[in-house]
Amino acid sequence: MQIGLVVFDMAGTTVSEGGAVYQALRETLAANGLEVDAEAIHQVKGTDKRDALRVLIEQSDLRDELLPGLHAIHEDFVERLLAFYRTDPAITEFSGTSETFRRLKAHGIKVALNTGFSRDIAQILIDRLGWEREGLLDATVTSDEVAAGRPHPFMIQALMARLGIDDARRIAKIGDAPADLWEGKNAGCGLVIGVTGGSSTREQLQAHPHDHLIGTVADLPALLGV
Repeated sequence: MQIGLVVFDMAGTTVSEGGAVYQALRETLAANGLEVDAEAIHQVKGTDKRDALRVLIEQSDLRDELLPGLHAIHEDFVERLLAFYRTDPAITEFSGTSETFRRLKAHGIKVALNTGFSRDIAQILIDRLGWEREGLLDATVTSDEVAAGRPHPFMIQALMARLGIDDARRIAKIGDAPADLWEGKNAGCGLVIGVTGGSSTREQLQAHPHDHLIGTVADLPALLGV
């Protein structure tokens, strides 16, 4: 079945930001007395960031102390990340991302973004990179705009409704985290594609549902034959 829509993740897939989101998670929790290791962070990559904070806190000995303040902890995380994303010159697209979007659209394939970020964070990145201004995006959705973020399929289902796609087998989902791959599987996407040039290695993604693993989104047009 021909692919009619590709749903791209943002940080680590289309947006190169040096892992700032996960550094901000660790710094926010450290400011509240909780140190978390890289493996714990890997387990929540790609998920809604409020959920990520909640899971990391629940797994710790400080859960009873910190969970009541989850809202304030999340707000602290958001402010840290917004400040970085607004100003840091390291924020760029992964090489070839805009060209990939153009190639897809030239062949009648819709382009959408979804993310574990809330809208305020995601929109800063979208605006900085100019994708909407250049007409490269057909739709975007963020985890705070649906009932639950990844690995649930709700963001993809929202995009389907918005873009008139009635068969998930016409959708390719691409991302750099296990949660992206599970989201694609849970939504019934026709193609589930992992990228190994972001926050996860090939070995880390290999164990999760996927049809293909590629280096970066620049490799996608060749995979789709466009």
